[in-house]
Amino acid sequence: MQDPTILILASLADGDKHGYAIMEDILVFAGIRLGPGTLYGAICRLEERGWIRAVKSESRRQPYRITAEGSQHLKEQLALLGQVVRTGNRRMREA
Repeated sequence: MQDPTILILASLADGDKHGYAIMEDILVFAGIRLGPGTLYGAICRLEERGWIRAVKSESRRQPYRITAEGSQHLKEQLALLGQVVRTGNRRMREA
């Protein structure tokens, strides 16, 4: 996966997280380590698109939350990935 968008949205789908927690969660569920530059660049793009937003916090760490639009985009992308996986698996069985 070259684009971290779906990874970040998937991480935030189960609750608010700050940057480091997002990076660690992605490492656990996807086995991919995003560097800080990649992560925060993607977070900026996701905020600009309205797919995530910063949440007020007393902590020095800035938590983020997925928006309704972000949830919808994630659902669409997961459906597309599911179709790719099903097709690939079917074709592998036929080969």
